Parts: sequence; structure tokens; C-alpha cells
Amino acid sequence: MEAAVNTRQGKPKHPPGLYLLFFTELWERFSYYGMRALLTLYLTTALISGGLGFEKGVAMSIYGFFTGAVYFTPLIGGYLSDRYLGRRLAITIGGITMAAGNFVLFAEHSLLGLYLGLALLIIGNGFFKPNISTLVGELYPENDNRRDSAFTIFYMGINIGAFFAPLVCGYLAEDLFKTTVNGVVQYGFKYGFLAASIGMMIGQLIFNLLGNRYLGDIGKKPVGKSEDKAKAAAANAPLTKKEKQRTAVIIIITCFVVFFWAGFEQAGSSLTLYTDKFVDKQVFGYEVPTSWFQSLNPLFIVLLAPILSGLWVKLASSKRGDLKIPTKMGIGMIMLGMGYMVLLLAVLHTGSDENHILNKANVMFIVMTYFLHTLGELFLSPVGLSMVSKIAPVKLASLLMGVWLASTGVANILAGELASYTQSLGYLEVFGLIGLLAIVMGLLLLLVSRKLVQMMG
Repeated sequence: MEAAVNTRQGKPKHPPGLYLLFFTELWERFSYYGMRALLTLYLTTALISGGLGFEKGVAMSIYGFFTGAVYFTPLIGGYLSDRYLGRRLAITIGGITMAAGNFVLFAEHSLLGLYLGLALLIIGNGFFKPNISTLVGELYPENDNRRDSAFTIFYMGINIGAFFAPLVCGYLAEDLFKTTVNGVVQYGFKYGFLAASIGMMIGQLIFNLLGNRYLGDIGKKPVGKSEDKAKAAAANAPLTKKEKQRTAVIIIITCFVVFFWAGFEQAGSSLTLYTDKFVDKQVFGYEVPTSWFQSLNPLFIVLLAPILSGLWVKLASSKRGDLKIPTKMGIGMIMLGMGYMVLLLAVLHTGSDENHILNKANVMFIVMTYFLHTLGELFLSPVGLSMVSKIAPVKLASLLMGVWLASTGVANILAGELASYTQSLGYLEVFGLIGLLAIVMGLLLLLVSRKLVQMMG
């Protein structure tokens, strides 16, 4: 079933199913980013203060492995949903599993609780993540020029959830449930994890109660068993030459974006620890909790996404047409690198040794870094989701969405290792290397963009 094109005053508008998926993803991202905002702090805080007492280098490696693994399991989840489960059932299985994972982190403050909770989150994300994004694409007929706009709107749902998550979960952990007992500060990390679990359950209730009304039969059956005969035939037919070329484009661009996410995903590890120790967080006499800085990225996305969504629509209707997808993504990588150039100015001011800090950095260095990173993300990530949903062969749609997400998995593991080197090499060297690589790879992507566009057809 394909959603009909609704119109109002002669202009096409988005189907209501988009907004159901918007709110489902909003709550799932609230759950994920709420937990993620606390994870590095939870791992590195002493056991007596409510954390687990890991060394910083080890903690950042664990963080990198976790945030990487949640993007590998979509390969398996995408395959199972394409062949056996259907997207809607897979989303429900994933949501329930992730809610359970956060609840385990709340209920069991131990290494067993950590590893079991993280394992459930990794597995659940594998079922949820590739299918919700693919469902957005299925709401629109082939070659519908509303797709890029729809994915930018959907991306706002992701980031509204991601904006409130660190604020709510960080406030619970670092403020509301923070206590001092016999001179020892104790943090309420477990209550932040509980809030993340509740957020996930709210999202699943919305999705399952309203799914039939606003999505109809979309995503109920595996694509090979679809009642749409054309779609079922395409799912079971061999790949054509053009489909093979398009698959190759997805894989090639996926390799490029690994470098983007390796830099971008420093936000939850090295950037968090740098902000915690080296940045003057006093704003109008109030010390901003470290976890709150992770709300800057989604805040900027919510502010900037409507502007860029309108820009893509306006460019698409102009004589020259919209920027090509690889061009947008190359620009996004360069913007990420420029964000690190700004951060280097802060590191030159503060040094890298937390025991001998030269000066505290002005908070605006971190704000500007997140701003440039966010602008880069908007040029790259929603456009990439749209590209995969648009050009992936029907029989490989969720699997290739899983491949796209797996690039973030590779990048997160790489990001964790890079972050751990900040404790030995120093922030200046690591941040400088990441920024330079992002700019070089962005320029290279711009150079090969014309060939990739030809292969996409």
C-alpha cells in the first residue's frame, strides 16, 4: 500500500503517517540519548558516588563499542524484517527490548547490570532502527519530490527527543537525585535510566495504538510476501544492472560517512570529558550540568532543519535544481572539520592536562563547535536516509538501510578508540587529526560526486 498524495490549497502535504513515525522516533531517541548522555559519566564516576569507577580510557572504549554495536545489529534486524517479520512487528520487538535494557540499568547497579542492559539495548536497536526509517520512505510513491523534505521533518522528531533527553535525564542524575552523604557526593544515574525506559514505553504505546489508523497495511508483511504484486515480484527478482550500480553507490558513500561519524560521535565521549574538565560552565551564576551540552546538537537541528528543508524544496523547483546528494554530503563533512578547527583554538587556550589546566575555555567555543557539527549533520544524515530509501532495490531496502547505519557503528568504535587517545596523546593532536581528515574526505567526495550521480541514475 502506498500513501496517497494529500493536497491542501493545491499544494501536496505529507501523509499523517509521517507524524506518527515522527512521534514514535521522538520517544525512542529520548530513550537512547537520555541513556547515552549519562553513560560516560556513569562509567567514570566512582562506585561510592553511584558510578562504576572505570578509568577514562577504558570507559571511552566501552562507550565506543556500545554506540558502535547499536548500529551493527540493524544489519541482522533489517534482514529478518525483510524476510520474515515485517517492519511493524520488528519495530515493536525492538522497542520493548530497549525499554527492558534501560530498566535493567536502573534496577541493577553492577557490572552484570551494565553488560546485560547494554546487550538488550544493542539487540533492540537492531530491530527498531532500520525499519522505522524505511517505513518513512514507503509512505511516498517512487520519485516523489517530498522525500528529502519528509526525512528532514522526521529528523526533527529524532532531535526533539534527543534535545529533551539529556535535560531530563541529566537533571534527574546530576541535580534532583544528587545527594551528599558523609561528605561524599552521590549521583542519581539510575533515575535517568528509568526515565529513558519510560520514554521508550510511551513511544511503543503511541505506535501500536495508532498504527492501523495512520499507516494502514504499510510494513505489516515482509516485502517478499507483500500483497502489492509488483513489489513482491521486485523483492524476489534478481538485481538489474542499474540496481547493482545503485547498491554500489550506497556502499561507496557509506565508506565516506564513516569519517564523518567518527568525528561527530566524539560528542558523548571526548567532548563530554573535555567540557566537564576544561570549559567554564558558569552561565549567569548557574553551573550547567555537563550532560546538558549534548542537547545543543538537537536544539540546533530543530532550529535549522525547517530552514534547510525549505531550501531543498526551493532549490528543487528552481531552474538549476537541487544540490546533488554527494555534493551535500561532501559539504557536510567539511563543516564537521571546521567545527574541530574552532575547538583547537579552545585547546590551545586550556592545554590537555586536567591536573594543570592553563585556563578554562569560554563556553562559546563548545557552542560554536556543536553548531558547525550540526550544520554538517543536516547536510549529510537526513539526505543519506532519503538516498537509501530512494535508490535501494526493494529486496534489499531494510538490509541496505542497515548497511548505512552500520557505517555509524564502525565510526563509533573508531571514535571510542580515538577518544581514548586523548588521555595519552592529548586533545590538540586528536581533535586536529579528526578535523583534518573530515575536511580532506569531504573534498574527495566533492571530486567524485559527478560519477556517483551518474551511477545513481
